[in-house]
Amino acid sequence: MKNRILILLLGLAGLFAAAEGDTAQDRYIAKYSSIAISEMQRSGIPASITLAQGMLESRYGLSSMATDGNNHFGIKCHRDWKGKKMYYDDDAPHECFRVYRSAEESFRDHSDFLRYWDRYKPLFELDPTDYKGWAHGLKKAGYATDPAYATKLIKIIEQYKLYRFDTGSAGQAVAVPTAPLVLEKQTVTKVTASGERYTYSLNRPLYKRNGVRFVYSQPGETWESIAQTYNLFLKELLAFNDLSAPEPLHRGTVVYLQRKKRQSAPGMEMYVFSEGECLRDVCQRFAVRQASVVKLNGLPEGWTPQEGDRVILRKVK
Repeated sequence: MKNRILILLLGLAGLFAAAEGDTAQDRYIAKYSSIAISEMQRSGIPASITLAQGMLESRYGLSSMATDGNNHFGIKCHRDWKGKKMYYDDDAPHECFRVYRSAEESFRDHSDFLRYWDRYKPLFELDPTDYKGWAHGLKKAGYATDPAYATKLIKIIEQYKLYRFDTGSAGQAVAVPTAPLVLEKQTVTKVTASGERYTYSLNRPLYKRNGVRFVYSQPGETWESIAQTYNLFLKELLAFNDLSAPEPLHRGTVVYLQRKKRQSAPGMEMYVFSEGECLRDVCQRFAVRQASVVKLNGLPEGWTPQEGDRVILRKVK
């Protein structure tokens, strides 16, 4: 009889444990922790902070902003946003918020949003495991108007032990990029042929997409200044980015430093356009030459995609 009772109690304990591991919070952590870690390695933002902000801002991925627009961090449009938009009542009625193609895109934009805005740059000089410093710093910098914002982030991090994602599997520190303010101190100033002065970092990080090197543009840069920095001809740099003439260069724009590939990486053979997207945007996103995509799909000159149109980005063998 005692054995039966013990087995019953153990069974009930197992059921409760399973229930505890299947909450919206647990599902969110399981689904997005790897992305948060990847973004920590790319940008320097603690994975615990990214996850806690996502959980708080998106109600564990269940808010309408997250389900309808993949916006997990409540980032508003601001002047430089050119993508799709949605409107919600927040601090003021009918405010504009960004819409993303995927949750992954929202996480990446969140990282870039913090790293490129001047008011958040001091946070990157904190120790990557100092989640409390980051939480209070975000509140102080004005990320949210809620006076208890930092306290709420810290509570989520400690309740779900999110700090475990800020270190490697053996507890070692995760390698993160140099802090933006440190990079800005290690700079060189040059003058272009037209007399324009510009400054660039000696330790600027290079990234790769589809095997093609690129940088994210920084405030005040132009196509000409980037070309000079990397010893490229202006026309050459423009051609790498499917442009025939310079256009305004907004902060955080992907600028390829070498010729893009003829086709996309394996696993991304086809793309379906959303409203307002152009062919060049997609080619930049996947590091493929626009001319190659036009040829591969037999597109007419001046073709403009409509929502739902499809293009092949890679030949299927």
